[in-house]
Amino acid sequence: MIPLMKNAFIYEQETKKALANFILSSNRLSMDINCFDFEVQFSMKQGRKEGILFNSGGSANLAMIQSLKNIGKLKNGDKVGFSALTWATNTMPIIQMGLIPVPIDCEVETLNIMSSNLEDRIKEENLSALFLTNALGFVGDIEKIIETCKNHNILLFEDNCESLGTITQTGIKTGNFGIAASFSFFVAHHISTIEGGMICTDDEELAEMLRIVRANGWDRNLTAIQQSKWRKTYNITNEFDAKYIFYDLGFNFRPTEITGFLGLFQLQFLEETINKRETNYLIIEPFIKNNIDLIFLRHNHIKILSTFAIPIVCKTPELRTKYLNQFSGAGIEIRPLISGNIQRQPFYSKYIKKKYPLPNTDFLHDNSFYCGNYPELSNSDIEVIKSCIIN
Repeated sequence: MIPLMKNAFIYEQETKKALANFILSSNRLSMDINCFDFEVQFSMKQGRKEGILFNSGGSANLAMIQSLKNIGKLKNGDKVGFSALTWATNTMPIIQMGLIPVPIDCEVETLNIMSSNLEDRIKEENLSALFLTNALGFVGDIEKIIETCKNHNILLFEDNCESLGTITQTGIKTGNFGIAASFSFFVAHHISTIEGGMICTDDEELAEMLRIVRANGWDRNLTAIQQSKWRKTYNITNEFDAKYIFYDLGFNFRPTEITGFLGLFQLQFLEETINKRETNYLIIEPFIKNNIDLIFLRHNHIKILSTFAIPIVCKTPELRTKYLNQFSGAGIEIRPLISGNIQRQPFYSKYIKKKYPLPNTDFLHDNSFYCGNYPELSNSDIEVIKSCIIN
């Protein structure tokens, strides 16, 4: 069996032993210094000024949209474009936050929204924002997307949960293009903290609000200067009252020290993980390219391809069935391409009545799947995968 992910962590045994020792020796397991250190170290690695740690990537997405509303960059009824090929927790927060989701089609050969897809949509819809998913380690022509967003006053933010480490040919990491980006540290992602997520941003106002939103709407995790500002604004004159003042809408999305410790421990292996994932994919890729049944995924605009998985895009549904059977028969665990066309999910139809034509996303929904890609894939595992791709 070749599962979607073999272990909870890269260097599984070393990580578990270190975690056990940490738990046994720690005096505090609620959010504390390890979480704050991980925020600093991860944001430095990503190349952003601020990092805010959450208990999951899904929580990070919800907190990001709530925070953008709290600081006035979004408001109820705004139309928010989003990648139609995505995960549910990219779309649900748009609905939950009183915004109007507008799906945008992707390009089959990149799995991602391209600037042409965005331009087609804004001909018919006045978008206030774009929540861009960088799918499976790939990315669209994001520099042109930024230009389109600027020309039309569209606020851009990213879900980079599947593309940590991908760098475009211009030398910019995915996750560094919009006002903010979310990351996931769920098992099978580039860094695993079991559960966990992060938002990185260069916007200090947004970072401040994210810390308020993360912790029930209070100011306990702000700097002394930030606390003084909020307390002065609301005439809070003593520390006793200040600890129980809630300034804006928020949630309890705080991580634990276990999340922070695991993040710091796993961060040391990130470059190795990225390199191994890219190497695995590039070994398998020629067999995809040479198979007339399959569609080759274009990434000549990407300098470092930090793939989350190995996508298999077939030319017809019948061929998809054929290759699903070959992979399953060889003991390779497989799954759909993210959530497919999100419009075809039951929750979406329940709450959103307007549907848009999404021919490319529908094509990927009907013709694609993926198997896992991770550092623990052995040479023999890769040979099995290759044998299932050969026509």
